[in-house]
Amino acid sequence: MSGSRTKASDPGSEVSGSGPEASGSGPEVSGSRPEVSGSARGGAEVPDEAVTPLIRGIAVLRRLTEADGAASLSGLERATGLARSTVDRITATLARMGYVRLDGRDAVLAPRLMELGNAYLAALRLPRVLDPYADALADELDESVSLAVCDRDGIRFIHQATRRRAMSLSFRIGDLLPAERTAPGPLFASEWGEREWNRWRERRAADPEDRGFPAVPARSRPYEGGTDTSALPAAQRPTVGDDFEERAAEAGRAGWALDDQLIEPGLVAVSMPVREAGRIACVVNVVSHTSRHSAAGLRETLLPRLRAAVAAMERALELEQDAPDTPAAPGRNPEPTRSASSARDTATTGVTEVIEPGYVEGTAGAGGTGAPASPGDTADSTRPDDTVGPARPDDTGDPAAAERASERLPTPSGLADWTAASKRELGREFVESLARGLTVITAFGEGRAELSLTAVAQATGLARATARRALITLEHLGYVTAHDRVFRLTPRVLGLGFPPLSRTTLPEIAASHLTELSQRLRDSVSLAVLTGADVQYTGHVSTRGIMSVNLTVGTRLPAYATSLGRAILADLPEARALEVLADGASGAVTAETMPDPDVFRAELDKIRRSGYALVEGELEQGLRSIAVPVRERSGRVVAALNVAMHSSRRTAEACVSDVLPELHATATRIEADLRIAGRFRRVQLS
Repeated sequence: MSGSRTKASDPGSEVSGSGPEASGSGPEVSGSRPEVSGSARGGAEVPDEAVTPLIRGIAVLRRLTEADGAASLSGLERATGLARSTVDRITATLARMGYVRLDGRDAVLAPRLMELGNAYLAALRLPRVLDPYADALADELDESVSLAVCDRDGIRFIHQATRRRAMSLSFRIGDLLPAERTAPGPLFASEWGEREWNRWRERRAADPEDRGFPAVPARSRPYEGGTDTSALPAAQRPTVGDDFEERAAEAGRAGWALDDQLIEPGLVAVSMPVREAGRIACVVNVVSHTSRHSAAGLRETLLPRLRAAVAAMERALELEQDAPDTPAAPGRNPEPTRSASSARDTATTGVTEVIEPGYVEGTAGAGGTGAPASPGDTADSTRPDDTVGPARPDDTGDPAAAERASERLPTPSGLADWTAASKRELGREFVESLARGLTVITAFGEGRAELSLTAVAQATGLARATARRALITLEHLGYVTAHDRVFRLTPRVLGLGFPPLSRTTLPEIAASHLTELSQRLRDSVSLAVLTGADVQYTGHVSTRGIMSVNLTVGTRLPAYATSLGRAILADLPEARALEVLADGASGAVTAETMPDPDVFRAELDKIRRSGYALVEGELEQGLRSIAVPVRERSGRVVAALNVAMHSSRRTAEACVSDVLPELHATATRIEADLRIAGRFRRVQLS
């Protein structure tokens, strides 16, 4: 998509860094047009039809991402070069969309922002097919395994299967690394043409220290090659990555590549490409430490098994390409390297599973059904419903295919209603063009990797002219590419908040929701998970009364005697729930406690029917609490949320009539965030 361009000539225009994503906005001058320096298109020209508020909003999101997810509003003003009033309007709009949370004078990225990265990962399709194989390989090798894609002259991770050790890998999904300092980089570069190599050389010259890649240490240490260069002037000494072109040529010949401590001392990796239709689709990267393997030892020990895993991945892609809506049956689908049918089944049947204690794994590849598309699916009735788009007929009988077939897009009229309502409520503080522009990204997804302008306009409900301007802007910034009148998202979309949010835990997701609920009800609120026969508190907000429920995070109490525990136990098979009762009930905690199995079984039946657990005086005399379950994508209960108080504060009837609706609404909001955050990654529960 082309358009005329305006050269940035304002001397006040911001040049934010020299890395590959360096872009910013010019000063906020009334009547003047802010420009973007160092844009993704490699120049300082902005298309005349670009949407300035969208450029500014993305600049704010990128600064928040670089600040690890949180920054003061004044800090954003300094980092972007925007006027404070502009920063305030942008963050107010992003908060309205649920993409940031305003905490006093700070802006904090919110899990809902991950729906932008989810749109790219769903459209990419690779995570749904290959993640189980990467997880299985990590289990077999007992090493961290990553999947990486090329992003211009860098690489980004789209999946991480890390080992939990004292010294562990710190890279996150979406992190951008310089290609020359990684094992995947030479493999991708083996397919580059002269244009890509020139761009890489220009970036190396402009950013000699790799300051534009905050995920890696600066490139200041000398290259440890075989030649003694100590006599050379410092400016002439070779540095890490100077041999990249030779490494790329060798990787192209050998079909694999090594990283021998190029990122930092001690870190080694070996990579192989996964090809589809003769081209590299992604690269599998096995990472270790020199305390476990030398680079040569890593190659000799792990390369044969890596080859076998890559072959299985390529066969899986071939089968998936033949029948994209029908996951291969166990007899047809090449097995991961180890016996990992459970991991594969999780991805291919659309059932989210607790893979290991303390984690929830998102269903990688549940199409667009995992995260609600656009700013449309929360418990807030003022936001639009995103349930348009007829389901494709599912004749396979497969749950995952059915779920993908029911992929939903924003309701066009709903988006219009929501933006209009937001504008009425926030007035000048709501920037419609920013909200609409970001919504364009969520139009993409599984089965929607390539969209025409008409398809984008239909999916979002935007006028063609509005959608076109948004796409022109996103193309200029490097977030979409255009070819043959269709558009595709690029890996750069992952740079909009995904890295800092990709390690968000359930307690972190729930924290702000617990605080808001406690403030509304003026009661203590807690979140807990089941650990053995106990519930373990993973989140708690107390009231500031003279008498309040005061429990600390980490506290463990008998599950059978608490409302939190019963809300979770009611979701378990009855035999397992009674086991928990037997393990935890050494005797009645108070005179009100019900350790009798028959009474307890009847109580769980009641909880299943009603959807909540109410406990009075069974844990402590005078303590009344009411709890509801928190469910992950498949509907399985992974935690519970409760409100606790002294029995004199509210009657049991008042708890049900006044507190329960608020509890349900809060649980729904937590589940919506968990659904988005866990779509392509495991969410730690505690």
